[in-house]
Amino acid sequence: MHAYVVIDVLDGSPVALVPGDIVGRSSASALQVDDGRVSEAHAMISLREGELQLLPLRGALAVAGEPVPHAALRPGLEVELARGVVLRILEVHLPESVLGIEGEGLPRQSLPSVASLVFGGRPRLVSGWRGDSAAQLWSAGDSYRLRVGATTREVEAGDELEVEGRVIRFVSIPLGEAGPRTTRRHGDFGAPLHIVARYDTVHVTGESNAPVVFAGMQARLLSELVAMDGPVPWTVLTAELWPGEEDAAIRRGRLDALMLRLRRRLRAVGLRADLVRADGSGTVELVRYPSDRVEDFT
Repeated sequence: MHAYVVIDVLDGSPVALVPGDIVGRSSASALQVDDGRVSEAHAMISLREGELQLLPLRGALAVAGEPVPHAALRPGLEVELARGVVLRILEVHLPESVLGIEGEGLPRQSLPSVASLVFGGRPRLVSGWRGDSAAQLWSAGDSYRLRVGATTREVEAGDELEVEGRVIRFVSIPLGEAGPRTTRRHGDFGAPLHIVARYDTVHVTGESNAPVVFAGMQARLLSELVAMDGPVPWTVLTAELWPGEEDAAIRRGRLDALMLRLRRRLRAVGLRADLVRADGSGTVELVRYPSDRVEDFT
């Protein structure tokens, strides 16, 4: 009950990937591509508006020799990461619905292949395994498993249980409603933004027509999100921001604090505080309205 794609690269063994999986040179990638022209976190599998897509993160994509902003995956498609480095799409599995979770203070969302349920303040579902979390979930073939403490069980749509005093429910989510949704503008949410990212500095111009300059780590965060041009797992984002820190929990704490300071600054200068958004399922993105303009000089 989950979407996946089977990919072959460089005549190697086919690999099944699910939304949120990374393709790149890093050994931590779900699909590792051993080529120096491929970025460590080159691209990511994403479920968007009912289809599986390959989104570039720190690298470029090309189809039939032409650069593309993303690739909608279908059997037979070949996506080039670098000259001669080709991903061949063998299978695409798109069920009518996927398994999701919701609960008290936890918005309805689809499940990634591995996730942890974190309490303490606002409950959230984060991608990846966290041993100190209230519960862990992972896919096993076409089913999902839930571990709470020393107990492991299979879960399916319709199941309801209590974890650390909070009720959580497993639900069936139609495929078209699963995954990140395209941000659409409704009504007046302020003037369009013009964002110029240069990595060490970012200029954001809003209604006042006077650019607001962001520097330091706030600029680096904005620049990384501009360069990645789509939702990115926090693990990938924080590895780019703090490459010398191996502890993922420390990197996550730094990211939360950095995003809080950035939102405060955005509100203080009269810009949209939702410019940078964490979706509660482990990804972070730059929220762009159709009228916004972004220039990437990173």
